[in-house]
Amino acid sequence: MQFILIDQITELNEGSDITAIKALSIAEEYLRDHFPLFPVMPGVLMLEGLFQASAWLVRQSENFSNSMVILKEARNVKYSGFVAPGQTLLIKATITKQDETTTSLKATGAVDGETVLSSKLLLERFNLKDRYPDRASMDAYAIKALQEQFSLLYQPTTN
Repeated sequence: MQFILIDQITELNEGSDITAIKALSIAEEYLRDHFPLFPVMPGVLMLEGLFQASAWLVRQSENFSNSMVILKEARNVKYSGFVAPGQTLLIKATITKQDETTTSLKATGAVDGETVLSSKLLLERFNLKDRYPDRASMDAYAIKALQEQFSLLYQPTTN
């Protein structure tokens, strides 16, 4: 099962920052089992939302040059609230440092203007062919699929 925890990217400044949203619906499958009498988005999925938004920023900033963007590390993760059905998690991530293979970001999640989650993320980027030469043919397929998904999530307005 794949959880897509970004409903829309509302702003993206290549090489700099991203803003995305996740509107939590009561229809989310995991809410049946995660505190059934007090349904809230699990903290690990909130963190995954921060990672997913950050990964989209990295991919777009590098013109989808890598098929893999993975979460290498999450530091200083702080939870200070919940996301309940009917609420929207506003995710913001900013690149703080980047080298040839990794990107460091500061990311936050907020509900109604109040921060409910913050973390420093370290993302690693690479192509499968560099680590698994027998999987080289998968890079182009993965990049194409990611570009298609991105085009659904981000539709910038032109003035």
